[in-house]
Amino acid sequence: MTPQSTIDTILEDDFHPLPYLIRLHAQAAPDRPALVQDGSSLTYAELDALMDRIAASLQRDGLRPRDAIAICAGTSIPYAAVFLGGLRAGVAVAPLAPSSSAESLVTMAKDADARLLFLDRTVAEQLAPVRASITAPTVALDGSDAGKAFDAWLAPEGSKPQPVDIAPDWPFNIIYSSGTTGAPKGIVQPHSMRWTHVQRGRINGYDSSAVTLISTPLYSNTTLVCFFPTVTLGGTVVLMAKFDAGTYLKLAQQYRVTHTMLVPVQYQRIMAREDFGQYDLSSFRWKFCTSAPFSAALKADILKRWPGGLVEYYGMTEGGGTCILSAHEHPDKLHTVGQPAPGHDIRLIDDEGKEVGPGELGEVVGHSPAMMAGYHNQPQKTAEAEWYDPSGKRFIRTGDVGRFDADGFLTLMDRKKDMIISGGFNVYPSDLEAVLQQHPDVVEAAVVGVPSTRWGETPIAFAVVRPGAALDDKTLLSWANERLGKTQRLAAVQITDVLPRSAIGKVLKRELRDSFGRTLD
Repeated sequence: MTPQSTIDTILEDDFHPLPYLIRLHAQAAPDRPALVQDGSSLTYAELDALMDRIAASLQRDGLRPRDAIAICAGTSIPYAAVFLGGLRAGVAVAPLAPSSSAESLVTMAKDADARLLFLDRTVAEQLAPVRASITAPTVALDGSDAGKAFDAWLAPEGSKPQPVDIAPDWPFNIIYSSGTTGAPKGIVQPHSMRWTHVQRGRINGYDSSAVTLISTPLYSNTTLVCFFPTVTLGGTVVLMAKFDAGTYLKLAQQYRVTHTMLVPVQYQRIMAREDFGQYDLSSFRWKFCTSAPFSAALKADILKRWPGGLVEYYGMTEGGGTCILSAHEHPDKLHTVGQPAPGHDIRLIDDEGKEVGPGELGEVVGHSPAMMAGYHNQPQKTAEAEWYDPSGKRFIRTGDVGRFDADGFLTLMDRKKDMIISGGFNVYPSDLEAVLQQHPDVVEAAVVGVPSTRWGETPIAFAVVRPGAALDDKTLLSWANERLGKTQRLAAVQITDVLPRSAIGKVLKRELRDSFGRTLD
């Protein structure tokens, strides 16, 4: 049996470890590029050999299967190789966000029980004030003095690790929540969950001819759900260390990119470029989006001007259920996040944990083959995130409020925690944001609730306007309130240069609330 026929056969099985598939691709097509960045590349044969050296190095350092390592660095080929080499050793990988505070990084590395920390100079400088709290040995992926140089740490060329028989329920990675609503929680995703993502990738056209352009960070699950299907199904990943709309378009044209995952704010910046139409994007098969609200107007613009299918995923890093909107197939449903994926059970529940009736609002909960094992070292938080139906079936709570239409498409209202209760009425910020964004000079808007002596809570808005627009706070406030219902009216509007966002584009509403800093009458 040839390596390719073996690949085709095992992809029909219930489970195989992802590093095994990379080895088969190295045998089937050793010279095919696997990872590309800034003119450098690794073929599948080179990647497979480097993964072996990394796995052997981890074993030499005493790491055993189900131990953990942490990676905190900018996107690079060595970063991706360490992630994959760790998996080959049966080690769980905790990719940490460099944008986190130094104290949070220390907390996350300790929570993950990381035996080694891979980092770069930028992260090392950030950690300098708390360096004494980092007990794990450090390895510098960029060859700097941030730790032992990566090349010096690596086992000699040709080194092979001891084989590891990886089980489906072993931890694959520990993805930490952003921590924007409190202490970050470590989401433990098992190998079986990632295998499910690869199986879904086959449906979405990932194969040996796929070229995926990645511009979101490797610590984000948003990135990993397209990174792993690409490299384990034999395609090529083109990495960007930092997103820039112009550079993105140049790379997409240069490498004849077929797949990409972008967050809404990235799509917005790309589509806003005056030279967008000058690039040849005809190679695109699929474009994906997730992680933040994706406006119907932006989806429509992408469908009109950017070749290839457009798919929006709605789900959580914790898993539990995904909705999929194939926007190119359902142009009349662009205001929704689609229908539950095949084999995914999505339901809506009220505050008492009972399922709501057809057409009613409720918190979104989901069950699927791809679900987290739990939050690392936090059984109470895990229990709070779970909901069980009367039969005992386990669901993950999303914290989002939504409604199904008659065709089974889910429309999201807001995060449950972001809903504003003003004078006893439920006010959904997304409704107000949609009205504000109808103003021709408003680029984007965010609405939050702030304390009010009269109403308990009251909505206020922050808006970014087009450069040169002659629009002030009071004018926009008046314009919006003329179009809003009586119980929705805004108490204030602040025009701002930019909305604070996480590294994957989510608006940080807690920062907006804190910046307002006062109680209204």
